[in-house]
Amino acid sequence: MDYLPSTPALRTFEAAARLLNFTRAAEELSLTQGAVSHQMRELEALLGVRLFERKARGLLLTEAGRTYLPYAREALERLRAGAESLRRDRRDRVLTVTMSPNFANKWLVPRLGDFADAHSEIDLRISASRQHVDFATDDIDLGIRHGTGDWPHLHVTRLCPEWYFPVCSPAFAAEASITTPFDLAHCRLLHDQERTRWREWFAAFGVDEAATRQGPIFSDTSLAIDAAVAGQGVALARSALATLDLKAERLIRPVTASVPAPIAYWIVCPKGTAEQPSIEAFRAWLQSEAERDQEVALPIGET
Repeated sequence: MDYLPSTPALRTFEAAARLLNFTRAAEELSLTQGAVSHQMRELEALLGVRLFERKARGLLLTEAGRTYLPYAREALERLRAGAESLRRDRRDRVLTVTMSPNFANKWLVPRLGDFADAHSEIDLRISASRQHVDFATDDIDLGIRHGTGDWPHLHVTRLCPEWYFPVCSPAFAAEASITTPFDLAHCRLLHDQERTRWREWFAAFGVDEAATRQGPIFSDTSLAIDAAVAGQGVALARSALATLDLKAERLIRPVTASVPAPIAYWIVCPKGTAEQPSIEAFRAWLQSEAERDQEVALPIGET
């Protein structure tokens, strides 16, 4: 005969034994009083002993009930511990990362297959948002931020510095005969919402800012870069966002001139989780990918 009781029966017995009242046990477990009584009769029948003395003023545990109670509690605790261990393992495998849509589209997403192949044990979740998350309230493990790196309450690692430089398709460059920054003054320029960047770049090389007034404006830098890939004009790219298109020769740098960006990309996470294995693995992979980009991302002539 199988003397192994069900988990619901153990939970009901533990509650009834602790409260010594079937009605209160039923309320705690969201059951009816009749269901509690029925489960206890079945448990007693299974075990072949009486667990409770039913008195006019309530319940008392029998000697058998007192003997069985610590075993029931230990079994329930071990089941809870096992379930928590599985949930903890699952949480450790899930890694949720946030970043801007620009960075997700132009830098991260095309590379994710390599990370997945190398770290099949990590269940990676990507959240693209223009807003910085609050790690204390949002279900996010790690972020890639574009800024100064001044977040003293977080663990911060620089991913890569950035430069601004013009990019266009090879066909557009050949047709426009671009060789100097001054040649760009006669080209169709592609802008993101920070339209002042072209003006500042031209000013660095002594070109009249009036040249920056032409060309369409895109809501995201990645869209301006995609328009350049499509041969629609010249975009002023941030180096990190243009790297893969440059490597694939969908874009070229028609002139060597570049200007350092005042901000960079940073890997951030709460200080208390910085050494979590999945975070360490993803951070190391990000840094390795960024180092591989330096050949095309650095200003021309620098190594």
